[in-house]
Amino acid sequence: MEIILKQDVENLGFANEIVNVKPGYARNYLIPKGMAVAATPSAKKMFEETMRQRAQKEAKLKEEALKTAEALKDAKIVIKTKAGENGRIFGSVTTIQLADAIEKMGYKVNRKLMKIRGEAIKQLGTYEAEIRLTKDVSVVVKFDVEKE
Repeated sequence: MEIILKQDVENLGFANEIVNVKPGYARNYLIPKGMAVAATPSAKKMFEETMRQRAQKEAKLKEEALKTAEALKDAKIVIKTKAGENGRIFGSVTTIQLADAIEKMGYKVNRKLMKIRGEAIKQLGTYEAEIRLTKDVSVVVKFDVEKE
C-alpha cells in the first residue's frame, strides 16, 4: 500500500515521501496516529504541488545543513560527567548530553536523529556519533567524555 508520510518515521522514511508499506501497518498504526495519509490520486496531486513549492526551501535547508556538518566535523565536543577513580562513569552518556553539548556550541540538532556508534558509553574517552541533519546530510562527529 502506498502512503505519503506526514512526519519522519525511523526505519521507514522522511516527511513528504511516498513509501510502500504493508496495508495493516498503514491502516492500524501510521494513518490513525497521523503519521501518514493514503496515497490516493488526489493526494498525490496535492503532494506534487506541495513538493514543487518546497524545493527552494529544501535547497536552503540543505545548504545550511552542509555548513553545520562542516563545522561539526572539525569541532571539539567535550562532555563533562561524574566518574570514579578508574574512569568509570556514574550512569552513561546518551544522545541527550551530546545534543546539549552541541547546542551550547550554537548548533541546532535533533537528538532523535543521533546514533552513538558502538556500545553504551560508560568509560571516559573519545567516541563517535552519527548525526543526521536532513534527509540527505549526515555527519560523523567525534566527542570526548571527560571527568568533571
